[in-house]
Amino acid sequence: MIIFENVTKIYLDNIFALEDINFNIEKGEFVSVVGQSGAGKSTLLKLLFVEEKPTQGNVYIKKIKVNKLKNSDLPKLRRHIGVVFQDFKLLNKKTIFENVAFAMEVAGNADREIQASVPQVLEIVGLSEKTNNYPQELSGGERQRVSIARALVHQPEIIIADEPTGNLDIVNSWEIIQLLTKINQYGTTIILATHNREIVNSLNKRVITLDGGKIVRDQKDKGRYLI
Repeated sequence: MIIFENVTKIYLDNIFALEDINFNIEKGEFVSVVGQSGAGKSTLLKLLFVEEKPTQGNVYIKKIKVNKLKNSDLPKLRRHIGVVFQDFKLLNKKTIFENVAFAMEVAGNADREIQASVPQVLEIVGLSEKTNNYPQELSGGERQRVSIARALVHQPEIIIADEPTGNLDIVNSWEIIQLLTKINQYGTTIILATHNREIVNSLNKRVITLDGGKIVRDQKDKGRYLI
């Protein structure tokens, strides 16, 4: 489903963020991408979401060479990918319902689709009773659930979670990971970038370890965060 083929990303001043990266991710996998700060995790995720393009090599999603897509074709691709950020990125002047609905409005969905889909995803993330609340009225864990609902609303095949527990306490962190695991069980591919060793080791899923922009370990089954 996802292929990185000889991918290198060089920023200005000849800084190698990623060097000769090769891996495949199959549909329905749950993969943790780990490594110290500066290891290349964020760049890898940006290449997946086509926020950045590789200096060398190719990135494929569903057999599409995404780094060669025209900018006009990117919105269509991104409907297949949901992104969850560490800092939630919610609109404080909109209700929880409106925050999730906004993602559909931007994509041009009809109002009847929005009215049908938003309650469904809010129920999945356990926020049906918070529909009319505003982000500042929610806990950090609840706000991250809104972010996940927003990522889910287009029924994406892939969810990219970039340090989704970075601003949360232990209890809320585990709840978010359990929610991502539940979504994965429905067949959605999950790519989790995290510094949290305990979470990664408890998942017993595949772990790709980056160090200095290179893959130093790819454990396909019951992976561990060893760095």
